[in-house]
Amino acid sequence: MNKDIAKAIKENVSKVIVGKDKQIEYLLVALIVGGHVLLEDVPGTGKTKTARALAQSLSLDFKRVQFTIDLLPSDLTGIHYFDRKTDEFIFREGPVFTNILLADEINRATARTQSSLLECMEEKQVSVDGRTMKLKPPFLVIATQNPIESQGTFPLPEAQLDRFLMMLKMDYPTHEESIEILKRFAVEDPLTSLASVASPEDIFNMQEEAKKIHVDDKVYEYAVSIIEATRKDPDIRVGASPRALLSYVAAAKALALLRGRDFVTPDDLKELAVPVLAHRISVHSSGSFVKDGSFVSARDRVADIISRVTDSVTCPTEKF
Repeated sequence: MNKDIAKAIKENVSKVIVGKDKQIEYLLVALIVGGHVLLEDVPGTGKTKTARALAQSLSLDFKRVQFTIDLLPSDLTGIHYFDRKTDEFIFREGPVFTNILLADEINRATARTQSSLLECMEEKQVSVDGRTMKLKPPFLVIATQNPIESQGTFPLPEAQLDRFLMMLKMDYPTHEESIEILKRFAVEDPLTSLASVASPEDIFNMQEEAKKIHVDDKVYEYAVSIIEATRKDPDIRVGASPRALLSYVAAAKALALLRGRDFVTPDDLKELAVPVLAHRISVHSSGSFVKDGSFVSARDRVADIISRVTDSVTCPTEKF
């Protein structure tokens, strides 16, 4: 049942986005877990369309905010204004009052505005003028940032990076995928006619089912060993936190659910190691470097370190 719903959603989003099945599946994982996703890639790789297509496929509200240096926290959360007709203060909701929020180029806003998202992301609520308002579930923040531009940007602090369940890369399409994109968008944007194939209730049901996914003690031990290994690796300055461990296992349970299983396997954890853990650690040298004559970005270097750490941990051999 859940596997069929997930397949229908992925196929529906794929009517708009070509060749990104893995990224779409991971966005569903985040939605089920109640986490958030940071998409880091160059402009024009389909980040906004992916978020819109996912929202339409699930009959969810969608809002987009372009982060700029002059964006204020109240521009996100909302403000109280005085209505002369009613002679009272009325609250005008900000764009965070939605189901899927696309925070476009989040690193172009100041630290003050970036931090205003923290309560929304972690507590699923907004506090304005001493009043606390709950955000309607499900709530997913998809933030984007451009890794090739640093001028006029404010890098996300480690504490805020840790609030994101995953950090994903959209990647350029292949030659064949590029041709398919040209054909698909030759007449009109398929997003305009995209119909929903699931409902918010389906997400709520999957959230409850994901909590029941079985995790064997050996798989728990494997997950903890990977987290502990990040704290001992000589190339890593600050390893993964207990929050990262909780997110790691929760994401693995959601992934197992989407693939039609009622248990987590070690392979689920190995697959999710880079997207869930890479942005949560700090390495001794974060700059780009050359390896075997090829340029390696800082992000790819961290991914390589996480993959190496994961491979160094003994995997449970019992069949799952």
